[in-house]
Amino acid sequence: MSSASPATRPRVRFAPSPTGFLHVGGARTALYNWLYAKKYDGDFLLRVEDTDRQRSTDESTRAIFDGLEWLGLSWDEDVVYQGANVARHYADAHRLLGSGAAYRDFTPPAEMEQRRAEAEARGETFRFDRGLAELSPEETAEKLARGEPYAIRFKVPEGHTEWYDLVHERIAFPNKDIEDFVILRSDGTPVYNMAVVSDDIAMGITLVMRGDDHISNTPKQILLYRALGAEVPEFAHVPMIHGTDGKKLSKRHGATAVGDYQHQGLLPQAMLNFLALLGWSPGDDTEVMTMPELIARFSVDGLHKKAAVFDPKKLEWMNGQHLALIPIDELATVVAPLIERAGLATVADLEARHTWFCGVLELLRIRARLTDEIVAQARPFFVDAVEYDPDAVTKQWRDAGTTSDILAATHDRLASLDVWEPAAMEEGLRKLAEERGISGGKIFQPLRVALTGLTVSPGIFDVLLYVGRERSLARIGAAVSYLRQAV
Repeated sequence: MSSASPATRPRVRFAPSPTGFLHVGGARTALYNWLYAKKYDGDFLLRVEDTDRQRSTDESTRAIFDGLEWLGLSWDEDVVYQGANVARHYADAHRLLGSGAAYRDFTPPAEMEQRRAEAEARGETFRFDRGLAELSPEETAEKLARGEPYAIRFKVPEGHTEWYDLVHERIAFPNKDIEDFVILRSDGTPVYNMAVVSDDIAMGITLVMRGDDHISNTPKQILLYRALGAEVPEFAHVPMIHGTDGKKLSKRHGATAVGDYQHQGLLPQAMLNFLALLGWSPGDDTEVMTMPELIARFSVDGLHKKAAVFDPKKLEWMNGQHLALIPIDELATVVAPLIERAGLATVADLEARHTWFCGVLELLRIRARLTDEIVAQARPFFVDAVEYDPDAVTKQWRDAGTTSDILAATHDRLASLDVWEPAAMEEGLRKLAEERGISGGKIFQPLRVALTGLTVSPGIFDVLLYVGRERSLARIGAAVSYLRQAV
């Protein structure tokens, strides 16, 4: 394989069927095509393959668009809807008929089904026999005159069909293993391979990069390109994605739609980084990469042949890395609506206290892997009164009398400070511990529960700073009252 720049300006496409949501595998295919286009200053095109009218829905089309937009995988030209090009597909099929590369098949569907069933009953794989469709010119003319329906089949030539795949290198299929396949049904609608080739030619696609479950379609498509007199694009078939159990990724492994992850506290840049590494590597051990880095480092040389494993824990880890990397103002924009949805503050409130909010986020993001975790950890910074976790009370407030005395002294010492800033707080409380002949932890841990209700939080002096003087002192006072009632 060569990582050299393509000889012509690349035009690549992502071509989903709108029969469901944008799944992880589709999103990764879109990403690889998008990265290739950006790397080599090409065009990334989107084609909605909606020729299956019974299964295609507007809802699915919208979900695919939403998923791509969330990931930031923008397309460079208007969306192509395959269903709008049926007239061209029909014309291309008839062009092949006219050139002798294809022929009419008047065999009734019921007869075809019977032959297929008979072959299966014999334990054989049914293969269409070209002789079934061979008619004299007179017989053909009679059937056409009677308006009998016919399918158009491609006449597979002798020999073999091969190509150099950018992932799997040389792949070859003996043509004798490919039966004469239908390109136009008897109702005049195109079959998948015909529609795809016709559209790819019209769109000027130079590289078809897709899942390796399409490898079996490729020889048929190459034969159609050649028969239509078109240049055959390059092909790159990327590996499938498996769950951690080694089986093809499916709903049993959890969320497989990209939209689900959007609402589970993930950043799009983390999802992109994770997807990029599902079947590709940059050539070294680098794992955490921004989008500009992914574009710069992407190469078909790094595409893997083996199936990739989708590990949700690795995705969460990756998200934690990107939470730490993202500019704080950008993180504020992401988290603010989530804070509002949790009923803690409005987006307008947070914009008015932007510097304070960014300070809170700086404390929390290093402790979180998901934006939802940031929201959960942010609660003590917004509510007037905290709820005490029973385990925290048992662990840190075991001796209610002693703890209430320590917290009362802590309250008084903090209330006496001239400035509400961490250095002064730490100096005051450490001096208090020294006076009482106890360790700092004997003050800090009960104080943490009083301020947050929890045993784990950011640094206690940062918590005091961002909860604020008035609210902090009120909470410590409330904790003292709670403990004295428990004595």
